[in-house]
This record gives sequence, structure tokens and C-alpha cells, in this order.
Amino acid sequence: MPLIYKIADTPLWTAAVANGTFDGSPHDVRDGFIHFSTAAQTRETAARHFAGQRDLVLAAIDTVALGDALIGALKWETSRGGDVFPHLYAALPLHAVVWAKPLPLGADGRHVFPVEMV
Repeated sequence: MPLIYKIADTPLWTAAVANGTFDGSPHDVRDGFIHFSTAAQTRETAARHFAGQRDLVLAAIDTVALGDALIGALKWETSRGGDVFPHLYAALPLHAVVWAKPLPLGADGRHVFPVEMV
């Protein structure tokens, strides 16, 4: 199952769980799509865009579970440093989320990723 990952503020994610869909962060809404990362990109995304932030969630999304209706809304586009990132031009239905785990800060100030990411 091909997974992509989303880092989100816990309160925003909690609201999404209550609604059954994640419409994105304010940054996502401004850009017109939900930003995701691959497993290889997620740590750098956390360091660049969420450095020092607490109260975060890391969610793993099964791209196949998006289904035919949304798979066309998932675009792989060139971004940071010429790397290709997944962007979803639609709300994320939470049935596609495999897991969502806290993303705490370690003693060194870096985020501690769940064992599922190893």
C-alpha cells in the first residue's frame, strides 16, 4: 500500500476526525491543495516547516484508499529542491488514513517519529 504523510496541528486534526474529512491547514487552503510528503521527505518537512512546534499529529494515508473519485485529484508536483511531492486538490476523506500518531519533540528539539515510519 503506497503511503503518503501529513503533519497537522492536533486541534485541526481533531476537528477533522469529528467531521470525517480533513480540508487542510490554513497554509494548504491558501495554496489550494493539501501538502503531503513521502516517507523519505517527511523528516525534512517537519524540520523546515514545523521546527520546534509541539502538539502535532503525523498521519499516514493510503493513496489507493482514496479511490477512483479522488486519485485524479492527487498530483505529484515538483517543489522543494526539484523533489516531487504529493498534493491533493480535494478534501482528504479520513477513511484513507491508515494511522495518525502524535509527533512529539525530543530532548534535542527535533520531532520524534513513530516506529511505523522506521
